[in-house]
Amino acid sequence: MPELTTKLEDGVLDVLLHGGAANEIGLAMLGELESVVRSFDSRVRAMVIRSESRRGFCAGADLRELHARNATRRSEGASDAQRSSEVRAFLDRIHGVMNAIDEAPFTTVAAVHGVVFGGGFELALACDLIVADKSARFAFPELRLGIIPCFGGLPRLRRALGTSVTNDLVLTGRSLGAARAHELGLVSQLVGEGQAADVARRVAVQATRFDPRATRAALDFVRTDISAELEREKDLFCELFVSPVVDAALARFASDASAMPYLPASGGAA
Repeated sequence: MPELTTKLEDGVLDVLLHGGAANEIGLAMLGELESVVRSFDSRVRAMVIRSESRRGFCAGADLRELHARNATRRSEGASDAQRSSEVRAFLDRIHGVMNAIDEAPFTTVAAVHGVVFGGGFELALACDLIVADKSARFAFPELRLGIIPCFGGLPRLRRALGTSVTNDLVLTGRSLGAARAHELGLVSQLVGEGQAADVARRVAVQATRFDPRATRAALDFVRTDISAELEREKDLFCELFVSPVVDAALARFASDASAMPYLPASGGAA
């Protein structure tokens, strides 16, 4: 079964995520996202990324798949350096997708609801605009597993909201509600439950009405260069990934049978 479907209509590329319980990004989803960004051409004047899952937009990386691959390679005798190199190759592919969205010569819109955690938050941050319904919650719970966000989230969140908010979300792991995210300027439009996709579509259609050269010029002006920070983020993640702390944390996560084990610990939300 495909992890996503696409439709190009009136210059708007609609990307609908429908993989797994909450659109976790594993190898299958990654491969299909790579196909999406390879399809970018002059026919695409705007893009909307949205989710079919009732749980939310995207829960982030498929950590169970990541743990299984890591455990298998360790049992085969792979060294820390080998395992780090292999996860780096995965991150290079993920960053290739995120960068292609971030650098697209047209307006990109994330329509989000419910869970927007980890890599899902990073996918939304790669878009120019986030339209959120009031159920959306944003979080970076990675420190609970001994790792840091690794799909480009740290530089992109700091670019969007500055160091203070980035530190708060990353270092506490707490979630940020849609209303507060709108107040802070992370969310461009806050809408009622179930309305994000329709509003995002209207925003995207509006964006197609301008001259493509003017759109590209505006995007080039507002998108600051964070390439060095993105590379440093990958370096740090790979250093942390091979530690015994992360091995143990991923094992606990993989064995958690609860509906949403990726939820941050209780005791903090805004």
